[in-house]
Amino acid sequence: MPEVRFPKRYTIVILTFICTAVCYIERVGFSIAYTIAADAAGVSQSSKGTILSTFYYGYACSQVPGGWAAQKIGGRRVLLLSFVLWSLTCALVPLDPSRVLTLVLARLLVGVAQGFIFPSIHTVLAQWVPPHERSRSVSLTTSGMYMGAAAGMLLLPSLVKFRGPQSVFLAEAALGAMWSALWFKYASDPPRSEHPKAAAAGFGENLLPIKGNQKLKVENGGSSSKTAKIPWKRILVNLPVWAIVVNNFTFHYALYVLMNWLPTYFEQGLQLSLQEMGSSKMMPYFNMFVFSNIGGWVADYLITRKVMSVTWTRKFLNTLGFLVASIALIALPMFRTSAGAVFCSSVALGFLALGRAGFAVNHMDIAPRYAGIVMGVSNTAGTLAGIVGVELTGQLLEAAKVADYDISSAESWRPVFIIPGFLCILSSIVFILFSTGERIFD
Repeated sequence: MPEVRFPKRYTIVILTFICTAVCYIERVGFSIAYTIAADAAGVSQSSKGTILSTFYYGYACSQVPGGWAAQKIGGRRVLLLSFVLWSLTCALVPLDPSRVLTLVLARLLVGVAQGFIFPSIHTVLAQWVPPHERSRSVSLTTSGMYMGAAAGMLLLPSLVKFRGPQSVFLAEAALGAMWSALWFKYASDPPRSEHPKAAAAGFGENLLPIKGNQKLKVENGGSSSKTAKIPWKRILVNLPVWAIVVNNFTFHYALYVLMNWLPTYFEQGLQLSLQEMGSSKMMPYFNMFVFSNIGGWVADYLITRKVMSVTWTRKFLNTLGFLVASIALIALPMFRTSAGAVFCSSVALGFLALGRAGFAVNHMDIAPRYAGIVMGVSNTAGTLAGIVGVELTGQLLEAAKVADYDISSAESWRPVFIIPGFLCILSSIVFILFSTGERIFD
C-alpha cells in the first residue's frame, strides 16, 4: 500500500491557524483579566480605555517594519522571534492596575512583537499556498483568531475567578512557548524550483527573500539580476491597495471595539456576569470562526468553477459581509437581554469575518511577492482603528456619564456601536469602486 504523504503546505497552514488562535487568546485574555482587576480597583472607564488601547500603539509601529523584515530575512524566522518576545513579556510582567507605567510598557512591547506576526504570516502563505487555495487557506489561518477569542471568552473568566488575573498571563506565556517549539521543529521555507509556472502563478520559491544581486532564471531560459527593491511609492499611491486599507481599518475598528468592550458591555451595560453567562459569551467569536471558513470555501468555489472572476468574488463577499454586519451593529444597543446582545454581536462579527474573504485575501491577489508589505500597510490602518476605537469608546462612555446617562442605559452605548456600523457601509462602497482581483505588482 503506497504511503500517503501530508503536503507540507497544509502543515504550515495549520501551524499559522494555531498561531493566530494563541495571539487572540492573549488579547482577549488581557481584556478580561485587566477589566476584572481594574473594576475591583475602581479604575475609571477612560483610564481603562487608555490601557486597553496601549497595545495598539506598539502594534501600529511594527506592521510595516514587520512586512519589510519578513520580505528581507523571511517570514518564518520573524514569526518565531516575535512569538518568543511577547511570550516572555507575558511571563514576566505583573498584572497590577496600580502599576500603570509597567502595564503601559508591557502592552507596548507585546503590541510591537505581535505587529510582526500577520505580515510574516502573509509572506509565508504567499510562498507556500497556490492561488486556487489561497481564499480557504487565509480564511482558515485568520479564523484561528476567532477560535482563540472564543476559547478565551469561554475559559479565561473561570481561570481568573479561581486562580486570579495573573494566572491568565502565565497561561498565555505557556501557550506561546509551546507554539514556538512546534514552529521551530516543523516550519521551513518552500523548496526552490526553477519551473516557470511557479513564477507565473505568483507563489513558491520566486517569493523567497532575494539576496543582493542574486540571478534568477526567467521563462525564456536566460537569467536576470534582480535586487530586492520594494516599490514603496507604487504601493502607497495605488487605489486597490487603499481599498484594502480602508476595509481593514473598518473591520478592525468594529472587531477591537467589541473584543475590548464586550466584557464591560455584558458586565455593566446589561448587568450580566461573564462567569454566569456560560458558553453563550463565546458565540460571537465562534461565529466568526465558522463564517470565516465559509467565506474562504465559497470564494475558492466561485473562482475555481469560474462562476465569478476573482475581482467580483472579492467584491461580492466583502459587500455582503460588511452590509449585514452594519445592520447588526446599529441594532445591537436596542437589545437589552443576554440572548439579544449575543445574537446581534454574533451576526455582526460573523459577517465581518465572511467579508475577510474579500479584502483580507486581496493582498495576495494584487501583490503576491509583496503580500507581507501590503499586509503591513493595511494592518497599520487596522491597528490605528484599534487605537482610535478602543480609546474613543472609553471617552464616549465617560461623556455619557457626564450627560447623566447611566452606563447600563442603551443611550450610553448607542454611539459606540453606530460608528462602526456606518463605517461598514462606507468601506463596502469604497471596495466596490476601487478594488481588483488582478495581479498588479510583479
